[in-house]
Amino acid sequence: MDVPFPADGRRRVVIDNLRPQVDGGRFPVKRIVHDPVTVQVAIFADGHDSLTCYLRYRSDERQDWQETPLAAQGNDEWSAELRIDRIGWWQFTAIAWIDHFATWRYELTKRAIAGQDLTVDLQIGANYVASTADRLSEKNHASDKQALLSAAAKLRDAGLSQNDRVEIGLHHELEQLMLRHADRALATEHPIQSILVERPKARFSTWYELFPRSCGTSEEPNPGQRHGTLRDVITKLPRIAEMGFDILYLPPIHPIGTTYRKGKNNQPQAQPDDVGSPWGIGGAGGGHTAIHPQLGTFADFQELRVAAEKLGIELALDIAFQCSPEHPYVTEHRDWFKERPDGTIQYAENPPKKYQDIYPFDFESGDWRKLWQELKGVFEFWINAGVHVFRVDNPHTKAFPFWEWAIGSLKRAHPELIFLSEAFTRPKIKYRLAKLGYTQSYTYFTWRNEKAELIDYFTELTTPPVNQFFRPNLWPNTPDILHAYLQTGGRPAFVIRLVLAATLGASYGMYGPAYELCDNTPRDPGSEEYLNSEKYELKAWDWDAPHSLRGIISTINRLRREHPALQVDDTLRFHPIANEQILAYTKHSATSRDVVLTVVSLDPHAPQIGKLELDLTLLPGHLPEAFSVQDLLTGESYQWDREGAYISLTPERPAHLFLLRCE
Repeated sequence: MDVPFPADGRRRVVIDNLRPQVDGGRFPVKRIVHDPVTVQVAIFADGHDSLTCYLRYRSDERQDWQETPLAAQGNDEWSAELRIDRIGWWQFTAIAWIDHFATWRYELTKRAIAGQDLTVDLQIGANYVASTADRLSEKNHASDKQALLSAAAKLRDAGLSQNDRVEIGLHHELEQLMLRHADRALATEHPIQSILVERPKARFSTWYELFPRSCGTSEEPNPGQRHGTLRDVITKLPRIAEMGFDILYLPPIHPIGTTYRKGKNNQPQAQPDDVGSPWGIGGAGGGHTAIHPQLGTFADFQELRVAAEKLGIELALDIAFQCSPEHPYVTEHRDWFKERPDGTIQYAENPPKKYQDIYPFDFESGDWRKLWQELKGVFEFWINAGVHVFRVDNPHTKAFPFWEWAIGSLKRAHPELIFLSEAFTRPKIKYRLAKLGYTQSYTYFTWRNEKAELIDYFTELTTPPVNQFFRPNLWPNTPDILHAYLQTGGRPAFVIRLVLAATLGASYGMYGPAYELCDNTPRDPGSEEYLNSEKYELKAWDWDAPHSLRGIISTINRLRREHPALQVDDTLRFHPIANEQILAYTKHSATSRDVVLTVVSLDPHAPQIGKLELDLTLLPGHLPEAFSVQDLLTGESYQWDREGAYISLTPERPAHLFLLRCE
């Protein structure tokens, strides 16, 4: 059986490997508005004809395509730079064709230099020009048509010298006319690929997590016993802003169920005065679009949101798609949940652990379309209330097609939205969620504490293909995770992990008061859960404790704002230092030759010394033989040379942030 003919076998140009891309164009590449996007592509054809190649691009708001020439880079590689000036969805592709007129010009030049008779060649060129003129209408292109006809006539005019006719054929104006009206009938076009362009905070953000119910005033006779309110959170905003955080993340603020409510320290039986876990969503007061009555009203929420925005802080809400047994969905839409053979609803389990206080949704429900619409409507409700940042709980336990549909729909209507994926799961699942639309993602940073594993992991995150779709958000702790490193390392461990999170990643966050006050007591030996976890009870924090990290946190966050090098991920590069307990790395921005060099000890217990050897090939410019560096943490300056420098770090002073200026 014969292989069928192609649609048009006269299309001879091959366009291959258009980059950047994610999974061959299946998912969008991610960029920040005003980022330069370097597009590369392989383009070639049989034979030796000249090719004309363009990058085509447009935003979803435009119907027409813009074009910019692709420049040959050698070895059949072509490139162009695309600048994107608005957030939203963009499309791009490459188009190329055999340019017979360009081929003719190239060969005419070589023949003229060789002194050959060009009578026939000039006739061929005249035919190309006349053919182009014939395709133009008098109505739309009268001037260009006349210019081309005139050029064709002169190329045929035997009364002109050969040199004059060659000069006409090679004239820049004629070249531009022919290019402007090139015959693209046999052009090859690559399948269209997409870019999701987001606002700067999608890449550079600083998160502080706070339980509103623990914000009762410390002047109360029994601090920690009064349920805090959203209005209490307003009183904490100035100190959060002063520390340099621009996103305040609130765990779920909805009514909490009482059926199978968890007690203090995650005990299966709650006492009458236990407040329960905020993630046990739903009660008599409503579900995902209601506010816990002890936290306040929607008017209080709006007052908090406005007060935060005045201080440069956005509120991020936790979206946890699960229900307590008392959630209105359970009675109104029982078919959205799995039913057990005994007629009860299937609760969440991680055998042998049972979570009877949580009912997961059944994404294989026959009523899945209404379920999807309802869950998307939860986002829309809070978007209409002025929220544009969402931290999503356990998205890896919900259907992938739902996220692609829901986030895609929401971001097309509201391109300013930011979604943070809290998925501590297998790498491929984390990456799939990012491809499906999540703006940022939690990472394995919490469990990467050795030098080699930090280098390997962050090299993976900040280089292709991962950095084309995955934006890390680094958290040294969460209400669920107190790593052994923090349990045993004391205050120096908290400083070390703060420096690493804030400088390895453009976005980082912390479970605020617990980290700020170095809370490091586990519930049990070997456990990563906090003793007296705030997830299950009110906490009375000593906000002004003398051991607070407030000062160093404020300094680090100020430096992040002042130095664009710390606001990007892709320029992270590791440098050799002769000590397995010291990590050294640089970052720089695309717009500056200023480099921030971070050198940090990984040992919270003992002093460490090492010889730093800067890899000059990883820097954005030239360093002289001798140069000055400034420690941004202390203001001290040092004289170095290219041979490197000896670094001395202690638990009391475990890190340097050096500023280098390349020429």
